[in-house]
Amino acid sequence: MAYTEAEQRAWLAGLPRKHMGAGVLLTDASQRILLVEPTYQDDWLLPGGIVEAGESPQAGALREAHEELGLLLPLGPLLVVDYAAPRPDGGDSFNWVFAGGPINEADIVLQDEEIRSFAWCTPADVERLTPARVARRFAAALTALAEGTTLYLEDGHRPS
Repeated sequence: MAYTEAEQRAWLAGLPRKHMGAGVLLTDASQRILLVEPTYQDDWLLPGGIVEAGESPQAGALREAHEELGLLLPLGPLLVVDYAAPRPDGGDSFNWVFAGGPINEADIVLQDEEIRSFAWCTPADVERLTPARVARRFAAALTALAEGTTLYLEDGHRPS
């Protein structure tokens, strides 16, 4: 039995919706991570943000890094895909972390409306400034970068 176009639209509208975020892991020679301090929340993040409708995760990471830092970054490989289980304040999501290319810190121009500041952070700084599941994601991204691999995570953990 063939479905009408209206039936197909109704079926698609009823499917679960998952959000996606994409970020860029930028490190320095000491393996410190560049984090940004958003104006809209207390936790620090990687440069990045929400992937818009019809946009690929890679394109979203590039766009967000450009908007937040004023940089056109060459993206390296995908490092991490992290499934985040539903939270009380929203749905579940997939979060993509890509390796970033080398940057000249002097070229950074922050988007004042959204980003308050940035900092090069040690792993201890990352644990202090970000939620535990996000800190695990960033640590896994560093591991993936060092190993030349891509990791799949669930809430920042490698599934058993």
